Amino acid sequence: MTRLIAVLAFIAALAPIGRAQPVDAGHALVELIAERDAAAPGDTFSAALKLDLDDGWHVYWINPGDAGLPPVINWKETSGATIGDFVWPAPHELPVVEGEIMDYGYDKQLVLPFEVTLPADVSGEITLAGLADYLICSDICIPEQADISLTLPIWDDPVVNPIASDAILTAKSAAPTAFNGEARINRNGEDWTLSLNSMEFASGGAYLRFFPFDHDIVHSAPQFASYGPDGATIKMTGASDDASGPLNGVVVLEGEAGARAAWEISAAPGEPFAGATGSAIGPAGSLGSGLAGTSGGSAFTGGGGLFLVLALAVLGGLVLNLMPCVLPVLSIKAIGLAQSAASGDAGHLRLHGLVYMAGVVVSMLLIAAILIGLKGAGETVGIGMQLQYPPLVAGFALLIFVIGLNLYGMFEIGGSLVGVGQDLTAKQGLSGAFFTGVLATLLGAPCIGPFLGAASGWALSQSAGVIAAFFLAMGIGLALPFTLISFAPGLQSLLPKPGAWMVRLRQVFAFPMFLTAIWLVWVLAIGSAGPNAAAATLAGAVFIAFGIWLMNSVEGAKSGLRRAGVAVGALALVGGVAFPVQAAMERRSELAVNDWSVAAVEAARAEDRIVFVDFTAAWCVTCQLNKNSTLRNAKVVRTMADVDVAFFEADWTDRNQEIADELARHGRAGIPLYLLYAPGADEPEILPQILTPNLVTKAVKAAAN
Repeated sequence: MTRLIAVLAFIAALAPIGRAQPVDAGHALVELIAERDAAAPGDTFSAALKLDLDDGWHVYWINPGDAGLPPVINWKETSGATIGDFVWPAPHELPVVEGEIMDYGYDKQLVLPFEVTLPADVSGEITLAGLADYLICSDICIPEQADISLTLPIWDDPVVNPIASDAILTAKSAAPTAFNGEARINRNGEDWTLSLNSMEFASGGAYLRFFPFDHDIVHSAPQFASYGPDGATIKMTGASDDASGPLNGVVVLEGEAGARAAWEISAAPGEPFAGATGSAIGPAGSLGSGLAGTSGGSAFTGGGGLFLVLALAVLGGLVLNLMPCVLPVLSIKAIGLAQSAASGDAGHLRLHGLVYMAGVVVSMLLIAAILIGLKGAGETVGIGMQLQYPPLVAGFALLIFVIGLNLYGMFEIGGSLVGVGQDLTAKQGLSGAFFTGVLATLLGAPCIGPFLGAASGWALSQSAGVIAAFFLAMGIGLALPFTLISFAPGLQSLLPKPGAWMVRLRQVFAFPMFLTAIWLVWVLAIGSAGPNAAAATLAGAVFIAFGIWLMNSVEGAKSGLRRAGVAVGALALVGGVAFPVQAAMERRSELAVNDWSVAAVEAARAEDRIVFVDFTAAWCVTCQLNKNSTLRNAKVVRTMADVDVAFFEADWTDRNQEIADELARHGRAGIPLYLLYAPGADEPEILPQILTPNLVTKAVKAAAN
């Protein structure tokens, strides 16, 4: 009976302890958990902040990346206990805007352990209570708070809580460990190479990425990883071209099965390790990118490995025919086949198919040769690199646009390309077939398809011969459907008979080309060139269309007028290409930023300077978008420098009552807020929350006049 009473007393004592229900803070259930059901005097144990997030919402790592705030606990009661720092599990990437905004954090559930040490003379019970403060985001970001508490009885001996202990142990196991090796960082302007000398990377992996503790790198820029016999290398973009000192952060390696390992590193400046560079190469920031190791880490090693890779390359090439980046281009090929079939010459139709395959294969082998050369020079390479260079993207967009104009019938190259009841010359048809193969390859390579992720990573780690064979097989797969049609009489019979419908069909096929051009302009806009280059490319398209129209308009005019029209049209064509390419080569610039305060703004206004105030925060996605798309735009920076604008940044990342009061004074409860003070003006102009370069430059110039 005495033992039963003791057990009941123990259960009664445990019932009311800090196992409070989780707090619903809006988009997460928040609670304090501990690996103890009862503690002892002088005990040291782990507790944790636990957040169960709603689907589609995320919170942030200790370094949130481009925007965000990490969770904190503001303690109100600790009963004299000493509270340690959070142990942060290795983060995941949280891309907000591809190529522009990259955050780091967690979704679904986050457990942040911390150590608790009790006083030696504690008795009765202890209470840990505080305010959990965090930013939680989906399409929007919401600061949330939760009052949390945990009460534990004090017994002579501690009692373990097995459920909480398991959750805390899992979180700790996901945290970075000490790096068993040596790390070096080599900075060459903005091109940084992180070299890791350790056998931890001997088996390679599917994913390797560096997460910095500070904002040393461009978070949204792609990272490229390679494996060597003695380690691994990650190439990334530095945020400053004059940085020095060690680079600190976390390296995360993920295997093909999804298991993760993480190490905390401090990379000293120095040359890369020779044995840490060279093998499987691909984007470090993409799961399934196929970064397989060279020793036992790849599914393609062994006797049949090469055959399997080549078979996957052919299959992947076939799938490319259905990819959005290739399908519009193939409309040109469909027209060519219909034209060749209409001629009734089976031999010419077969030749048409072979020449198209030649265009694909030659282009694929040329890409392979370029990648082999870059790899031999020590560069990190990958399929689709041509769309990583803004001038080439602008050029592709204009080329696709011109093809669309041609299909629509705005102009002809060397006579009619499509005509009802009119045969093409062999030269025109074959040239078009070869060119279509080239274009399909250049636009198709970035969309390597679901079958080529791991295979391409393995192939790029091999010899030049294997790389060439891989691209040859992929080219054969891409060209195979149309080539088979050109050789198979049964399939040729399925092609429609010639007629007036061909003109309409050709015009219909122009519109997918225009959509492809729009996609390329979008790629340009979200990349390093930014919206200015995208706008310049659109303007270039207008110039090109005008030049073509003008040349067509003066075709039957008198010789003098015709020559003048052709000259002006040619000038428009040259300008339509040169202007966008030049704009795409320009990098966005940084502003000279002053820290905001009311006194600092008043001092600048007293000097009769134009004052621009940016109320922003690291967790404000709209603020970061405006910063990247407009406030770092070269045209905006030059305009502000020309008229000597005093640019102030009011950073509301952390709570600041002075900023809150200033926002309220202008009738705002949140950010972004942009104020432009003209010299002598009593009140500022409040700019829209979504900025554009033209809007800001126009407002600044107006304030200067």
